[in-house]
Amino acid sequence: MNRIEIITGVERRRRYSDEERAAVLAMCDEPKATIVGVAKRLGMSPGLIHGWRRMRREAEKLSSEPLQFIAYGSVAEPAGQALAPTPMAPPPAPAQHTVAEELTRPHPGARPGAIDIDLPSGIRLSVDSYVNEKALARVLRALRDVA
Repeated sequence: MNRIEIITGVERRRRYSDEERAAVLAMCDEPKATIVGVAKRLGMSPGLIHGWRRMRREAEKLSSEPLQFIAYGSVAEPAGQALAPTPMAPPPAPAQHTVAEELTRPHPGARPGAIDIDLPSGIRLSVDSYVNEKALARVLRALRDVA
């Protein structure tokens, strides 16, 4: 054992900007470049670069998919009854918001972009503009596959 390494300070995680990540990924995309070679040259973990490449592929895949409406089917109105439209609350007055307030869902009565889907089984699926699009797509696909 010829080498002894003494760590004198506290090591912290390195934060990389989007520009730095793009530059590293561009180096990896060069002809005859390998992720391991680029990682060694920059003193980085190859696993970190692999993760960035995976995230880039997923982002490109999502951005290339066109947005589409997933048709589930039509809902028949009960005989002699018409469904009353759900009243929409007036939009709130503009105000100064903090980031935490913007991420918090407002009072259940104020639902911007509300959509109510009544299924023939009697189940009502209600979502608003705060719904996660991926989660909603998974739910609609599951409902479509069950039907």
